[in-house]
Amino acid sequence: MATIVISDEAQQQAARLPKSVRARLYRAVERLAAWPHVSGAKPLRGSLAGHYRLRTGDYRIQFCVAGDSVTVTKVGHRDGFYDE
Repeated sequence: MATIVISDEAQQQAARLPKSVRARLYRAVERLAAWPHVSGAKPLRGSLAGHYRLRTGDYRIQFCVAGDSVTVTKVGHRDGFYDE
């Protein structure tokens, strides 16, 4: 079981989302505790190499893994999600 850490920025982004979407995102984040046995997680490429993403409907969760810790760094709608 991995330890899940949600960054302050990701918490603020989630707080701005509708309540029903936020609940769905938090259920998806809870699945990350089973890392690396999480279905649907894909590694990102390019400038985001080293990070992963998990889809839930039209929303995305971006996270990175370090040892036994999974850190959620960003959550949001897929439109413009990967823009820096």
